[in-house]
Amino acid sequence: MDYASYLIRKTRLERDWSQEGLCKGICTPSYLSKIEQGKASPSEEVVHLLFERLGLPWVDAEDGCSGEPIASAYELLFSDEQDQVLALMQSEAWSKLENSPWGLDVLLISRIMTCGAPLDRELEPLMSPKQLALQRILQERQEEAISLYPCGYTCMRAGSACYKRGDTAQAVELMQRTCTLGAEEGRPQIMLKARIILGCCYSNLLDLDAMERHYTIARRLARALGNEDDLESINYNIAATCIEAGRYEQAMGYFETQKESNARLTLHKLAICCEKLGRTEEALAALDRADTLPDHSPEGLERELCRTVRLRLTTPDYLDSDTYGTSLQTTFALCRKYEPVGFCLFHMPWMLEWYEHHRQYKQAAALLLEFPGCKHLS
Repeated sequence: MDYASYLIRKTRLERDWSQEGLCKGICTPSYLSKIEQGKASPSEEVVHLLFERLGLPWVDAEDGCSGEPIASAYELLFSDEQDQVLALMQSEAWSKLENSPWGLDVLLISRIMTCGAPLDRELEPLMSPKQLALQRILQERQEEAISLYPCGYTCMRAGSACYKRGDTAQAVELMQRTCTLGAEEGRPQIMLKARIILGCCYSNLLDLDAMERHYTIARRLARALGNEDDLESINYNIAATCIEAGRYEQAMGYFETQKESNARLTLHKLAICCEKLGRTEEALAALDRADTLPDHSPEGLERELCRTVRLRLTTPDYLDSDTYGTSLQTTFALCRKYEPVGFCLFHMPWMLEWYEHHRQYKQAAALLLEFPGCKHLS
């Protein structure tokens, strides 16, 4: 069965049409049955007539359609050139391929780019190893994707998934492999992403020397590629890690330059830095600016993060405040739900402080067990 046969059968069944009704005047019911089962290779004329009967468009090589946009999309996708993939998906040539022999590629790449749901399992027998690797990524079975189609991109996706769920050791191993594959394939954007995530992994472990080593390489790659956003992200991550490590003056060297930032999380970290250095008025000013910015985070996570800091700053006995406790636990739950494990690790000291103050030692122990990579916090 190919993609055309799949669409013919799927559409016919959805409309509750008989094979006889669909193929009358085009081919015999037995031949249509063979087409739908992938046991016959119909002519392009028969395919066009069946699609016309179904009221669906179908384009192929005879219509001047080619798979060149798909080949370009795969090259850009596996190079992690996401903006260029999205631009290609907006083109007229791309939209014409939805009902074509390359329609399955269109579906998979579109789902990957929009973090969509996996395709129907019924389509999997039609997929090549490359296509099935993308399906496994959509199914969050990234390590299987590597086995199906080993390359820098699939390895990077698997390593990213490990990093997000807190499996730091496996993430490091996969990202080191990604660096090697990215270099062999000549994909600098893949190498950059791998180095950034390696830096984040060592940030979670508060291994500042290893973190700096990987971020230094990432900076060189980002400069060479002209990726200003990645350079800014690296500087932010280093400064945020300095807060975790208690190097508040060092962190302030970066965050003090961000008082006019339009990023809530940056202003949130600036407020924490000021809080730790006893600069309460500056901390509140940063939070005031953050409150003027739109919050597009899931369930208002960023707004709640800032609210938690404000409650600490404005409530003298905040550890005895139920309002503060509720806000703190809400933010931690949202970080756990939506963000990589590093967000939870950053806020764990305040969770542990709350549990200790309220003699909730079992909860504190359970939290430390949940995040085995954070022994430095115990």
